[in-house]
Parts: sequence; structure tokens; C-alpha cells
Amino acid sequence: MTAISGISSALFAVPGGAKAARGGGGGQAASSSPPGAPAAEKDLTEEQQTQLRELKKTDAEVRTHEQAHKTAGGPYAGGIQLEYTTGPDGRRYATAGEVPIDVSPVRNNPEATITKMEVVKRAALAPQAPSPQDRAVAAQADATKAQAQTELRQSRNGEGTEGEGAETGGGGGAANDRSAARRATESYNRAASATAQPGFSFAISA
Repeated sequence: MTAISGISSALFAVPGGAKAARGGGGGQAASSSPPGAPAAEKDLTEEQQTQLRELKKTDAEVRTHEQAHKTAGGPYAGGIQLEYTTGPDGRRYATAGEVPIDVSPVRNNPEATITKMEVVKRAALAPQAPSPQDRAVAAQADATKAQAQTELRQSRNGEGTEGEGAETGGGGGAANDRSAARRATESYNRAASATAQPGFSFAISA
């Protein structure tokens, strides 16, 4: 699993000016209620009750969104990381979050890369309303998959032509195809090395 990228979610700010603090860990998504010291809702002003309803709604949306990424991403998805805002009732509510996802190609294995990118794309688009960042990750998965498909196709074509050349004695075409396949493989491996370092993460901001 690659490291979480430097992408940071926007912080949700309630009218009182309170902002979220970074929370962490995949277990956050499963908690039944945000931590904190609750205050009686009946003691809140009408404005505070409105703020509280918005925070509760956002909390549910963020957790559902990030859990969809996590579930669909399988072994390529990291733990859910949430950002919180303290509400007027003293509780903390999730108002932004992200899930790191490994989008690097599988070195020297375009077939495995194709399968992996299909999972990554499904994970990116798993929520009901994918964010712009989610769609960007899906687009990158498509690009990486297309590159792997090209490399695989050229490699197979080279192998097929090589066999035909051996039977007919015409090795020139096979050599050219092998050379093209080798260049495609080298290009693919360079791309794998380039993308193996940075991490990419899904993110939602309220």
C-alpha cells in the first residue's frame, strides 16, 4: 500500500467558527455515534439546533461515502480517515474524509494491472455521488489500464509473429515486433516506477 497523498479535504465550518480536527483509522466509520460529551438538545438555541441537524446529516453522508470506497477498494484501499467538527451539543461529527488507494501498476504484469485498475475504478465511483477527486482517480485508473492493455497486446502480437517467422524463415518482421513489444514493456515499467512512489486518495469535502 502506498502512502496517503498530500491531498487534504476542505474543512466544514459551522456558523460558530469551529473547525474539524483530523481523526484517523478505519474503525471510525463503524462507530454508532461520534465521540464527545453530549449536551441536552433541548438547551440549544434554534440556530444551534439547525447547525446540529446539518452536522448529523453531513456525518452520515461522509461515513457512507468513505465506507463505499473502502468496501469496493478491497486490498488496494487503506483505512478511512475522517476530519471532525465539534457541534453545539459537544459531540464531534465527521465532516470530511478520505481513503488512500493504491493506483500504481503491477510491475512486469500488465494483466494483473488491468484487473487491479478495474477494482480501483469501481472503488473510486462506488459512492452514490462521486466527488471530483473520486472521478480523477477513476480517470487515472482508466489511463493506466489502457496503457497496460496496449503493452499486453503488443507483447502478444510479437510472440505470435515470432512463431510465424520461425516457421516461414522470415524473421525480420518478428524481430521488429519483438523490438516494439520490448519498447512497450520498457515504457510500461517506467510508468510503473513513476507511479509507485506517490499515493493517491479519495476525498470528500462537505
